[in-house]
Amino acid sequence: MPRLPTVAIVGRPNVGKSTLFNRLVGKRVALVDDRPGVTRDRREGDAKLLGLEFRLFDTAGFEDEDPSSLPGRMRRQTEAAVGDADVALFLIDGRQGVTPLDEEIARWLREQETPVIIAANKAEGRAGESGRLEAYALGLGEPLALSAEHGEGTVDLFEALRPFVERDELEEEEHEEGAPGAPLKLAIVGRPNAGKSTLVNAMLGEERMITGPEAGITRDSITLDWAWQGRPVRLVDTAGLRKRAKVEDKLERLSAMDTRRSIDMAEVVVLLLDATRGLEAQDLRIADQVVEEGRALVIALNKWDVAENASSLFNGVKAALEEGLSQLKGVPVLTVSGRTGKGIDQLLGAAFEVREAWNRRVPTGELNRWFEKAVDANPPPAPGGKRIKLRYITQVKSRPPSFVVFGTRTSELPDSYGRYLLNSMRRDLDLGAIPLRLTFRSPKNPFDREQR
Repeated sequence: MPRLPTVAIVGRPNVGKSTLFNRLVGKRVALVDDRPGVTRDRREGDAKLLGLEFRLFDTAGFEDEDPSSLPGRMRRQTEAAVGDADVALFLIDGRQGVTPLDEEIARWLREQETPVIIAANKAEGRAGESGRLEAYALGLGEPLALSAEHGEGTVDLFEALRPFVERDELEEEEHEEGAPGAPLKLAIVGRPNAGKSTLVNAMLGEERMITGPEAGITRDSITLDWAWQGRPVRLVDTAGLRKRAKVEDKLERLSAMDTRRSIDMAEVVVLLLDATRGLEAQDLRIADQVVEEGRALVIALNKWDVAENASSLFNGVKAALEEGLSQLKGVPVLTVSGRTGKGIDQLLGAAFEVREAWNRRVPTGELNRWFEKAVDANPPPAPGGKRIKLRYITQVKSRPPSFVVFGTRTSELPDSYGRYLLNSMRRDLDLGAIPLRLTFRSPKNPFDREQR
């Protein structure tokens, strides 16, 4: 698949980079707030502007800090994004005008090989005209006037980007969801400081995500296109999910909502546990949410290289999962180390396996042969002496596999019978530990003879 041209948005904190990113990718995916420093990791998305198509990087605010500090590590991510981009879009705040930090960023950009387009944002009407004129002094060419919030200046931005990103012919191979060769949509979730970003960096083989001892560094859900053993993966690193009662900060609430949207969009979700802390109630709540959303689930015990009493810990986690996730027995549990990279291949292999089951359609003949045997082995109860008759089953969709059973008086079936059918289906049809959907339907006509 041909690579899309890339554009990196750079600038000091709070000049509107994430607002512009959201507008160009066409949806609200980057967190936006009035306070500076909301974006920390490099976010990527496919953008369109008046027919131009390109890959867009949203970067952290460029700050002059100690390289070992969190802002310093954020700055390294911004520098890497510019180095990878075909063109950098440098934003200043048109209303505030040029600041000393803007001048420092401009000096740094002039030293890079990446071409630069400069724009004064927040320039609704002519509000940022004076700031735009000041930006001429930065030596980066003619500044554009933009309003990311209101969509003004898009034609000028189109003309400026066009020489760098336009192609005569761009052929992209489109994959249907679930088709062979389609990217595995894999989300990494867990509590804060479980090591999600460290694990992602180990998978990619580069320091792509900012990591450190501070809990909650990742705020946005960051999507990365990648390949494992030649198989495409769309990897999502998410913000840590704490117990709701402990979430008071607005940004943390937004991050939690962003993580839940990532779960909704994923095919397979890896719930990462901290092996030094074991399984906690919040982990079970996250796992339950994943299952309720119908996503395939894999459990990974991270920091296994420093875990104590490893055997008893592993068995204890498995036992607690069997009890706490009673609706889904046998979820894969693996051990990994984001620091050393051990166990990553096994983890990704398991993710592809569970996606295959999650995508599966059972042939109609095989499904109904299983159904007849299951009902014969354990017939439905007869409440009040009246027989419940189950006639046939059909699969209505996959992702996750969803089935409908047709029969008479099915509303009187106890929940335990539905669980019996689901457990038998997983075992006999080799569907494994994935969420399944099973509903029952009866004829609506009260005079239907089959309902008597």
